[in-house]
Amino acid sequence: MVSSEPQVEPRPVRVVGIGGSVDPGSQSERALRAVLRELEAHGATTQAFTGTAIDFPPYHTGATLPGHAGAYLEAVRTADAVVLSSPGYHGTVSGLVKNALDYLEELRRDARPYLDGRAVGLIAVAHGWQAAVTTLVTLRQVTHALRGWPTPIGLTVNGAETRFGDDGSVTSTTTVAAGSSSQAASGRSGVAGSIEVMAQQLLGFARR
Repeated sequence: MVSSEPQVEPRPVRVVGIGGSVDPGSQSERALRAVLRELEAHGATTQAFTGTAIDFPPYHTGATLPGHAGAYLEAVRTADAVVLSSPGYHGTVSGLVKNALDYLEELRRDARPYLDGRAVGLIAVAHGWQAAVTTLVTLRQVTHALRGWPTPIGLTVNGAETRFGDDGSVTSTTTVAAGSSSQAASGRSGVAGSIEVMAQQLLGFARR
């Protein structure tokens, strides 16, 4: 018997991107937007908070929140998945990105507090491998503390060897994606392949 019930199309996965720097055209922001473009190509809806959009005063509990923090917190609250991208400053996450993540303390009383129940893609960009890798490790630790689920693949980008264009294009001499050897499954190599794998992992987790 064929059901006459109307078929309801699943809504698109909502993904929020956070990071970059206040420098125009920063590589960490371009890397973030490249991942968001890949997610959009797979049917997701995305929203990015970068640069001055997350240039909040230093966070402390009980502070009066700046007006533009409200939209940021609401976007994360309703997101199915999150992508974090930070430049590597002195071997760790930038103050701008860490402070934006500290603002997620405002979600502590939510039904899904912090990043609970969300897949989180992580990107670290630095002018050298050491800072890129240590920054990615820090992003993983912060994500765990916020109850998020880091995707198995994380992106480490050495800005001395890999550059992102405004259109999301990647120019690379050598690239490494930390935590995965599954690039071949995407049919693309290097950072481009890693971006595709990250998008697939984020969407797969969110849809489940």
